[in-house]
Amino acid sequence: MTSRRTRWLNRWHARRAARAKPATGFTSKPEPRTIGSFAKGKQMVAGNFLFAGHLVQSPADSIWAITPPSDDFEAALQGFGWLDDLAALGDRDARARAQFWTMDWIDRFGRGTGPGWVPDVAGRRLIRWINHAFLILNGQDSDASLRFHRSLGQQAIFLSKRWQGTSPGLPRFEALTGLIYAGLSLSGMEHLTEPATQALARECDRQIDAAGGIPTRNPEELLEVFTLLNWAALALRESEITPKPAHQSAIERIAPTLRALRHADGGLARFHGGGRGAEGRLDQALATSGVRGGPTDGPAMGFARLSAGRTSIIVDADKPPLGPASWNAHASTLALEVTSGRRPLIVNCGSGRQFGEDWGKAGRATPSHSVLGLTGVSSSRLGDMEATPYGPRARMVEVPNEVEARRIGDADMIGLVSGHDGYQPRFGLAYIRRLELAVDGRTIAGEETLAAVSESEQATFGRALEREGEKGVPFNIRFHLHPDVDATIDLGGTAVSMALKSGEIWVFRYDGAAKLSLEPSVYLEKNRLKPRASKQVVLSGAAIDYATRIRWSLAKAQDTPIGVRDLVRDEVDELPD
Repeated sequence: MTSRRTRWLNRWHARRAARAKPATGFTSKPEPRTIGSFAKGKQMVAGNFLFAGHLVQSPADSIWAITPPSDDFEAALQGFGWLDDLAALGDRDARARAQFWTMDWIDRFGRGTGPGWVPDVAGRRLIRWINHAFLILNGQDSDASLRFHRSLGQQAIFLSKRWQGTSPGLPRFEALTGLIYAGLSLSGMEHLTEPATQALARECDRQIDAAGGIPTRNPEELLEVFTLLNWAALALRESEITPKPAHQSAIERIAPTLRALRHADGGLARFHGGGRGAEGRLDQALATSGVRGGPTDGPAMGFARLSAGRTSIIVDADKPPLGPASWNAHASTLALEVTSGRRPLIVNCGSGRQFGEDWGKAGRATPSHSVLGLTGVSSSRLGDMEATPYGPRARMVEVPNEVEARRIGDADMIGLVSGHDGYQPRFGLAYIRRLELAVDGRTIAGEETLAAVSESEQATFGRALEREGEKGVPFNIRFHLHPDVDATIDLGGTAVSMALKSGEIWVFRYDGAAKLSLEPSVYLEKNRLKPRASKQVVLSGAAIDYATRIRWSLAKAQDTPIGVRDLVRDEVDELPD
């Protein structure tokens, strides 16, 4: 009912706004700050449209003749983020397409119809139209200019009425930033600026906690929110308006959190539906913010970071989100990622939502993360699929009651001891993970423990043994490897050698009642046409006693130098597989 009412209100206000005839023209225009891709611009000019994991090859003149293969593809089209790529290309063909496709959108949807009249998508579109107004209007006649400015004003009126209809979080920040851009830039829209800046400040207080985190715990989403707040603050200052204190304070809180969520290679940790972040986006956002200093010392949005030498480890050390913030949440509690220099080593599979519902569900399960999981069971549970304004989604309905993490360390190592009780209700087992990173970054030691401590936990574990039989409660400890890692079983099946493109070699060993295997895995990546094949190291065993412990280590081979000149270039596919 709520979803249907939201769609009805969007349509009603869109059509009402489309009947308005606002004043036309720019009073001022913020500097373009979006980063586009030259390669993607070339693809689009050639008729190849790659959005949300789908490639559509269309010979049609108009981008709006494409039948979108998914809701995310359609939102990407309607949000006009692709204007950044055409602007990055910047030649005559790119300009002609930017102009024709924009004017064709006005002809087809400018009367308040179509899927683009959603507040967050409209906010995204307004930012791009204002940023790239020169590209769109260069050489156009006065009639085209009038239509363009009038549509901008109509969309601004729509946003002023419907921004509150967006979901809290990134969609609302997109809508409000677009509204601020419109108020600062368009004649006759100046009255929208102050209410929008006040609303943005309130959302900063509501959605960004004291430690600079957001409810979804998605690192890439936090980066997008941070980027929007930077854009809004810079646009306000260019118009000689001081951002609200809550707005500026949010920027100052988020910056150290993002630094803590960044691996040694500069990419973000991939948790709760987020990817590594668009190339260059994180560095640009941190530089633009003007906030100096290193990463936060304590937990960063529930994640713990260990860093020494050239090695970084990031661990999900908190509960997954619940409620409306959990549409993309993963059952990833205590999962880790490891990066050495410029090369990701151990990863999580990532979000598979762009590859369809089945991949999306699989990517959210515990086995898709580098962590211990009981066979066939996730540490958190997803609910049924629900209709939302953004398509069918399933929220998280059951998470661990307690998650604890404590830093440890001495002169030789830094480390983390963490645990959760997600398996206690059904199996009576607490899971404890201990990680130690040598101060030179060359060795990682891990210890995985399943334990039933109290009498009630031991009774529950006993019932679980009766269900599972004499073989015990089966578990797997998974270490998903990045696709660029070349891994082989070594030393008679007791170790795994992992070679990185940089020339570094890491060796994995273990100790305990478990079986080592090297199995297929996948790397789920945005802007890819299909999942990438990779491998995973798996330690398989079964919990039979009240305490089961497996130890493992990951160390650089002795002949690998401490410092590596990593000059191997990453291949960039114009149409990646």
